[in-house]
Amino acid sequence: MNILGYMQQIGRALMVPVAVLPAAAILMGVGYWIDPNAWGGGSQLAAFLIKAGSAVIDNMALLFAVGVAYGMSKDKDGAAALSGLVGWLVVTTLLSPTAVEQITGEVAHAAFAKIDNQFIGILVGIISAELYNKFSNVELHNALAFFSGRRFVPIVVSIVMMIVSFALMYLWPLIYANLLSFGETVSGLGDFGAGLYGFFNRLLIPVGLHHALNSVFWFDVAGINDIPNFLAGQQTIVEFAAEGKTAVGTVGMYQAGFFPIMMFGLPGAALAIYMSARKENKEKVASIMIAAALASFFTGVTEPLEFSFMFVAPLLYFVHALLTGISVYIAAHMEWMAGFGFSAGFVDMVLSSKNPLAKQWYMLLAQGVVFFGIYYFTFMGLIKKLNLKTPGREQEATLIHQDEPKKGNDLAKAYVKALGGIKNIETIDACITRLRLTLTDRTKIKEADMKALGAMGVVKLGENNLQVIIGPQAESIADAMKEIK
Repeated sequence: MNILGYMQQIGRALMVPVAVLPAAAILMGVGYWIDPNAWGGGSQLAAFLIKAGSAVIDNMALLFAVGVAYGMSKDKDGAAALSGLVGWLVVTTLLSPTAVEQITGEVAHAAFAKIDNQFIGILVGIISAELYNKFSNVELHNALAFFSGRRFVPIVVSIVMMIVSFALMYLWPLIYANLLSFGETVSGLGDFGAGLYGFFNRLLIPVGLHHALNSVFWFDVAGINDIPNFLAGQQTIVEFAAEGKTAVGTVGMYQAGFFPIMMFGLPGAALAIYMSARKENKEKVASIMIAAALASFFTGVTEPLEFSFMFVAPLLYFVHALLTGISVYIAAHMEWMAGFGFSAGFVDMVLSSKNPLAKQWYMLLAQGVVFFGIYYFTFMGLIKKLNLKTPGREQEATLIHQDEPKKGNDLAKAYVKALGGIKNIETIDACITRLRLTLTDRTKIKEADMKALGAMGVVKLGENNLQVIIGPQAESIADAMKEIK
């Protein structure tokens, strides 16, 4: 499998642990709403909710190890997740500062105090999944038959992780130093670095590799850890104060600037696309744009809207990425802060508004109104001047959703047919808004048929990998496709 195809698998698997963040964000957000002043100190219920949410946030590295192992396993079996847990326990135990000092007889490097991080979690998850895929069908001698198959994998994982731990005992300080240097470099760029991150975050969306970039800025891979720090609220303020750093006005800088884009900017783009459509197509375009704009505003799920113009008008998408970077820069520069557990939509905005680290979050709404206008007039001007073929402007007026709507199994069967039949599909998986597929022969696919079924876009990676962007129903369609024989 080529590099892009493998990265696609990792990106897909990362969504498994990330998917638990909204639950933690809701618990902590409600807790802050109940007790906005003492953050649990004045309310037992608030303390209960905040602590329950922090149980997830404080163990994200472990969730990465288990979730990635499960997500990258060939049959999504619980034994793969168990193997990830075993691998994580072996590595973090052997590489704890105390264990390193006992084994080496020397004072442990400061890096080992940070061994409990998402980078190690992802590494353990990947190795555990690969071992599961290779050894889960192994048949042992009759005397050892009980340990055959899936039961054999945790044993193999524990042995391999001992070897990995020995290697990391020498490599991890070097890796950590480089990751820390990267994080410090980005942090050293301040507002501008936040803007660069926002720009590249959007540019990587088409190939689904933005999750890897997000893990660096949002979690504790390079020492930034923006999402957990924000959700931790008062705890983060106390910890930062003890380290002589500023929390209020800086934590959330890699999140806040996305709210104006997702809640206002992209809906402005949707309005421009509707207004630019041919008269006879406006009704159909309106149904698509309204649904996509509402998803973006309320939940921060932007892909249905972005993929409606990403490939038919790539210049617009580049402008969108540039404006996202500018928005993130402005929010960071002005220290208007809000954060999220899922994405930068209205729901997360409301939940984060009472977080002690939220600072002038309401100004992000004002910034959003401005960006609504910028997106609308910029998109309108470019579409008209360059005659860009956004939805509804095609000469033959072939719009997505033009066929009779299909639901459930019928829709899954239709997608399988458009993909060249079930025998042409080697693997089927999904993340929030896209099918992620490996095909035997990609030349057999019919893109026009998939777009007629509702697909917003088709992304080709390497020789045999394919992503089909279809919106929030992607996972249910993928599950139905797996049942087709």
